[in-house]
Amino acid sequence: QVQLVESGGGLVQAGGSLRLSCAASGRTSSTLAMGWFRQAPGREREFVAVISWSGGSTYYADSVKGRFTISRDNAKNTVTLQMNSLKPEDTAVYYCAAKYHALVTRAGDYAYWGQGTQVTVSS
Repeated sequence: QVQLVESGGGLVQAGGSLRLSCAASGRTSSTLAMGWFRQAPGREREFVAVISWSGGSTYYADSVKGRFTISRDNAKNTVTLQMNSLKPEDTAVYYCAAKYHALVTRAGDYAYWGQGTQVTVSS
């Protein structure tokens, strides 16, 4: 089992920045990929970014590419999502997720989820 706890959400004006963190505990291992998803009201949960255990491989949704950066600190078992140039359409509950092995973008393939943190971007 892997436990995930997000932090760092909040309210920001368009063009601003927020930094989300996710702390992992339990059976973390060198095969654990970690990702971020988001879900806006009335919409399906969508992929945002994912990073490999080593940090050497990352993948982003087109909608956030160039604005968001995912990184991890394995010594602290944390993954971070730095969000810059935020837009109102980035408003959603953001979830940290983890799975073993391959980096994928489908939410259903992730076994472990955090409780979510709200990000609201005002125009």
